[in-house]
Amino acid sequence: MNTKALRQKILDLAIHGKLVPQDPNDEPASVLLEHIRAKKERLIKEGKIKKPKKSKAACDKPHYPFELPKGWEWATVGEISWDLVYGTSKKSSSNGEIPVLRMGNINRCGKIDWNNLVYTSDKDDITKYSLQTNDLLFNRTNSNEWVGKTAIYKGEKTAIYAGYIVRLRVIILDADYVNFVMNSSYYRGWCNDVKTDAVNQSNINAQKLSHFFIPIPPLNEQKRIVNELSSWLNIIEAINKEKSDLQSTICLAKSKILDLAIHGKLVPQDPNDEPASELLKRINPKAEITCDNPQYGKLPSGWCLTEGKYLYKPMKSAKPKGLAFNYIDIDSIDNTKQRIDSVKVVKTENAPSRASRYTQKGDIVFSMVRPYLKNIAMIPDNDCIASTGFYVCSPSDVAVDKYCYYLMISDYTVNGLNQYMKGDNSPSINKGDIDSWLFPIPPLQEQHRIVAKIEELFAQLDKIEASL
Repeated sequence: MNTKALRQKILDLAIHGKLVPQDPNDEPASVLLEHIRAKKERLIKEGKIKKPKKSKAACDKPHYPFELPKGWEWATVGEISWDLVYGTSKKSSSNGEIPVLRMGNINRCGKIDWNNLVYTSDKDDITKYSLQTNDLLFNRTNSNEWVGKTAIYKGEKTAIYAGYIVRLRVIILDADYVNFVMNSSYYRGWCNDVKTDAVNQSNINAQKLSHFFIPIPPLNEQKRIVNELSSWLNIIEAINKEKSDLQSTICLAKSKILDLAIHGKLVPQDPNDEPASELLKRINPKAEITCDNPQYGKLPSGWCLTEGKYLYKPMKSAKPKGLAFNYIDIDSIDNTKQRIDSVKVVKTENAPSRASRYTQKGDIVFSMVRPYLKNIAMIPDNDCIASTGFYVCSPSDVAVDKYCYYLMISDYTVNGLNQYMKGDNSPSINKGDIDSWLFPIPPLQEQHRIVAKIEELFAQLDKIEASL
């Protein structure tokens, strides 16, 4: 189930007047807007809000985005709100009296994320920028995709807001309804149309925001819409939680399958298989073999342990040739699925200095920088050059490539190598750590059976995950 699309569909129905029925007894929105204008004029006279600046002359009949139900009206943000106020420009810190909400604290579902907070103790700022319950926070500067994110403040804790945010305080209207409008696909389309783009960021200023058209239902209908939307969105949130829990369960199941596989518990041993130790000695008489490793446990029959330098061929260097070459670096890997997401085509004249690891189809690249992130993948094609940040696992004849792949992404290998990390900024392991790590090697025939069983079970789990 695509819950993101479902959420947007329900929001779309709501702001088009199709989620709840209209009630002819409701006071029409035209009267509501008159009340808003009257209150706004009163507040201006009392000096509580500023008189809005005169906008440029507009055409007599504005072009409204879509047709509204009977009793609804269009109104701009500027017409239905108090002053649009930018937040503080002063620096915040990790400690202080109250939180300063930043653009990262506005999530993608119209709510405030109270994690990763910064703070202030500036008395003037606290007085000037303190939020009130039902204030809307508009993110005026962000990435191309997320400029204009809006969330509602519900008074969870005393807070102010930073300069990349505009505070929007509506008059009389149901603020939750306005927040829902400003999280709809209609609103996202408007943001995309009016934003201005600069290097790595986009901007929508308060003046543009003031001209955004909001569909206004009667006040009673706003409340019915909010209640109905809240019920639906709670259901969607529960579904997402269940999906997340199931995805976590699937991830744990795959880890368990790999653990069983590399400990000889996924498929039965066959006494007719040639023992791995005999195969290894026949292929490489110099290879050192052991049957003792406390981190691994008891070896299954026919299995042996050997260091990475005997399991994998020595790494080779390669220089980019021709006009361009296929390059694999950390960014090429999807570390949630341990596969190559995209091979980069790089002009040879622009080749990074780290582009020098020779690879061939079936090799496994294992990032030595922050190995716990699991930037691990199998090389899909020949003629790719990898970054020196990888250890290239090129299986010797004692092992099949897919068994080595599953071995390298297993917790036994990843967690085992993590203990050798050094460095603060970019904790890393080195080539010698993998060369000396003890890897479990089953008989060659059993490796094939293990791979087949893993892929069978993973396919079933992937099918379940795809259905979510």
